[in-house]
Amino acid sequence: MKIAFLTPEYPHPKTGTAGGIGTSIFNLSKALSALGHEINILVYGQNRDYNFIEEGIRFYIIKNIKVKGLSLFLTQKKVERLINSLFESGKLDIVEAPDWTGFTAFVKPKCPLVIRENGSDTYFCYLDNRKVKYKNKFLEKRALKKADGVISVSSFTGILTNKLFKLNRKFTVIPNSIDASLFEPKPSDSKTLTILYFGTLIRKKGLLELPEIFNLVHHSNKDVELILIGKDSGDIKTGLSSTWELMKPLFHESSLKKVNYLGSVNYSKIQDLIKDATVCVFPTFAEALPVSWLEAMAMEKAIVASNIGWSIEMIEDGKDGFLVHPTHHKQYAERILELLVDEKKRHLFGKAAREKVKAKFCHDLVARQSIEFYKTILES
Repeated sequence: MKIAFLTPEYPHPKTGTAGGIGTSIFNLSKALSALGHEINILVYGQNRDYNFIEEGIRFYIIKNIKVKGLSLFLTQKKVERLINSLFESGKLDIVEAPDWTGFTAFVKPKCPLVIRENGSDTYFCYLDNRKVKYKNKFLEKRALKKADGVISVSSFTGILTNKLFKLNRKFTVIPNSIDASLFEPKPSDSKTLTILYFGTLIRKKGLLELPEIFNLVHHSNKDVELILIGKDSGDIKTGLSSTWELMKPLFHESSLKKVNYLGSVNYSKIQDLIKDATVCVFPTFAEALPVSWLEAMAMEKAIVASNIGWSIEMIEDGKDGFLVHPTHHKQYAERILELLVDEKKRHLFGKAAREKVKAKFCHDLVARQSIEFYKTILES
């Protein structure tokens, strides 16, 4: 099968940094290619137009057209022409795009178009208790209505998306995935107790709750360190350019001395940092099915994560991790402290977490599920 992924991001030196959407496409495209399918990655929002082939995958780098008031529409039509050219030349059977900001709302491909729900702006604004832009909600709803098929990475995301857009779209749940062989458990020489968060520093991921949680942990154990990895993001509620700067005053003076913010780290280095972590934490308010959790789980790390919606489709509380609401600071801190002192429990949680990843979230399994779904769309 010849498949294209249309995306605003992809983790590659030539396309810049990427978040969850890009990482999920990276994992899936690698697995599909390994199964013998032809993969095209179409990345828009770039600074020039060109294409290249790497490890059997063809990349099309797309520069946005900039005309005041018409940039989005003209770029959509540019992408439409590329997709149709690939289809007409026999290089493409089906195209998949994310639901984020509804880029495909006015794209009319000659081949089937599938939307994969990794969380729209409307979805994330709802979970983060923010008002969504009318333009984004309109485009996202239109894109979903006209798609030939819909995949959702979690049942929670699919149900809530339909509710928010007042749609009754049938969707198939196919989760995000990782290559468990790349994220294998490794022995660590570190003797320091460390709490690791990795992901974007942004309000919706609970980063303004984390200082309060760590203050309580630090009060009980002065030796524990908190390590933060990820791109610093602006804060939409305050208008400030740095979430990290918002976080710092929330730490007690003594606990801030035990915090180490490393900034963005190359994707290939992430697993080295996970390896040395004692506990991984994800106190987020808004996700669909986060790849970062899967990476930590695959490396047999004990996790304390949010208990909202999608989380129960990933972690069974008390068996392969702990789930706590991000605003319940005392309980969240208590769960972290419990794991810091109980090595046996950390080991049991980690083993169970990796087995779950291998059984449900492994990239070759998810690739096969995706192919079966594409076949139903192509045959309909």
